[in-house]
Amino acid sequence: MNYNEQLDLLIKSALQEDIGDGDHSTLSCIDANAKGKAVLKIKQDGILAGVAVAEKIFRYMQQDIVFTAYKKDGEVMQFGEIAFDVEAKVHTILQCERLVLNSMQRMSGIATLTKQYTEKLKGYKTQLLDTRKTTPNFRLLEKEAVKIGGGVNHRFGLYDMIMLKDNHIDYCGGIEKAIEKAYEYVQLKKPGLKIEVETRSIEDVKKVMATGKVNRIMLDNFTPALITEALKLINGKYETEASGGINLDNIEAYAATGVDYISSGAVIHQAKSVDLSLKAKII
Repeated sequence: MNYNEQLDLLIKSALQEDIGDGDHSTLSCIDANAKGKAVLKIKQDGILAGVAVAEKIFRYMQQDIVFTAYKKDGEVMQFGEIAFDVEAKVHTILQCERLVLNSMQRMSGIATLTKQYTEKLKGYKTQLLDTRKTTPNFRLLEKEAVKIGGGVNHRFGLYDMIMLKDNHIDYCGGIEKAIEKAYEYVQLKKPGLKIEVETRSIEDVKKVMATGKVNRIMLDNFTPALITEALKLINGKYETEASGGINLDNIEAYAATGVDYISSGAVIHQAKSVDLSLKAKII
């Protein structure tokens, strides 16, 4: 996946959704050649995300803007600060305003929550993963925000990793059968594609160890004590991932087991947008 190409597609689609056959509010009262300046005001503390995306959005509409960033993605932001200012045609500023704000508010909310999770993992080897529990057509920037907040992107979609979850296993007729079929598929169709398998019990872990042929074992809805037991069985032979029911209150207990990864859909779907505003600056 090419990030910049995907971002261009996202911006094109989002602007078309918003502008339609014309921004009639702007067209009705602003001269087409009028130029102006606007500032991005921070109205809530958190982790800033989406500055680079904002510049990309403005430049998609008008290449020769003057964009001055005062803060970078990933930096701590505080109420009252200015993230950037932009000089462009007033039409460009007004037509891009909502997409810039929607993107940055959502991304900053995700980055802020992700940072809270990753702070809990300091001192442990465990890394925080996101999931596919994302907003349709906005996954690109939601996962980018996770990275900005210090997390690690899991697979981006159904195409870049095999993950044999409970429904795959049940439909296939068992964990061993699912692994064997997936392994054969990879050898024939997609050499190098990694295989992860979800386990729901210590018995499942034993079956995976007896079968082999995977890269990572997911320990789903295991308690920290059960994860510790599973890790002894796995003995470093495969990557390990804890998932299910993990939150800010218990994530450190899971990290203390020594598991390689903790995946959390919450860093995206439970994040709250941060308050930002784009205001005209009259010179």
